[in-house]
Amino acid sequence: MSKVGETTLVLDLAALEHNYNYLRSKITPETKFLGVVKAFAYGSDMVAIAKKLEQLGADYLAVAYVSEGVLLRKTGVQLPILVLHPLASNFDDLIGYHLEPSIYSRNILNQFIEAAKEGEQNNYPVHIKFNTGLNRLGFSKDDVELIAEETKRSGCIKIVSAFSHLAASEDKNEQTFSLKQIESFKNLSSALMDRLGHAPMRHMLNTSGIINYPEAQFEMVRSGIGLYGYGNQVEIDAALKPVASLKTVISQIHQIEANESVGYNRAFKSNHPIKSATLPIGHADGIGRQYGKGKGFVTINNKKAPILGNVCMDMIMVDVTNIDCKEGDEAIVFGNEKSAEKFASGAGTISYEILTAISQRVKRVVTGI
Repeated sequence: MSKVGETTLVLDLAALEHNYNYLRSKITPETKFLGVVKAFAYGSDMVAIAKKLEQLGADYLAVAYVSEGVLLRKTGVQLPILVLHPLASNFDDLIGYHLEPSIYSRNILNQFIEAAKEGEQNNYPVHIKFNTGLNRLGFSKDDVELIAEETKRSGCIKIVSAFSHLAASEDKNEQTFSLKQIESFKNLSSALMDRLGHAPMRHMLNTSGIINYPEAQFEMVRSGIGLYGYGNQVEIDAALKPVASLKTVISQIHQIEANESVGYNRAFKSNHPIKSATLPIGHADGIGRQYGKGKGFVTINNKKAPILGNVCMDMIMVDVTNIDCKEGDEAIVFGNEKSAEKFASGAGTISYEILTAISQRVKRVVTGI
């Protein structure tokens, strides 16, 4: 990749294609594939990612909120879009832009039926979310009869899928719990299909589920983090390619003498002479304060440069004492050589958090088109 002259998130669509093909290889040819592009496509570029997935042959997309789906529609994305957490206040937009809601409670079911009636809809596609143990959103087994009855009575909606979410698909120590969830979902979806008189698609597997529980792929799988290059397991990470690389540049270099401090609250104090570099990236760009005081580091000319003191809003200072570098040189926060997972682990968090935290003010550059 070419050098950057400012803080830039470089997005490699060739890496996305590699990851998509790898995950596709783990499922049967007839199993549908849903790409999760919520949260600006895990902090990258939702429109660019969605359009690439559409080109690659994905069957569905998923977003968290209606506004995300509206943006995709306005930019020309045609694939069916599942909205995972719709709110009643956005139902008019949801219907107007042909988005498909996850129906996860009695209240949301009743409110969406009313919205569909008002909009004179017929067989509007909806997805029924079952709670099998994550205890976040979803219907219980006691709701199956009501779901079927209300759906038939309304005449304005059609259940096109039933789904659930594994709580710990990446954790081999929780295999018993995951298998229990899968069995519970089988029973719930079967009971629903019996009462509906037709067979909606079923989907339960996330990225780690695709790898660890392929026998439960049903008619569709969903992948989010795996598409962006992370598999929650060392061996899977090795088979995937990070899509996003966060890079910045050295703005200024300082010689710090013994007993001098660096940054706010004098959080770093030097007991011997060092050299520091200031970089134009901070917590307003997604590099939280938890990465300060040496818990996070960047790479400059293939060498590790730990963060000195507190992370500022727009800047970090790093230790370049033993690095041959100059103002204008590139600094890599994460990318192919040092993954977002490795960067995040220094602060005791995960790749999802650092990826989705990258501010929209950071320039995006798309490559591998």
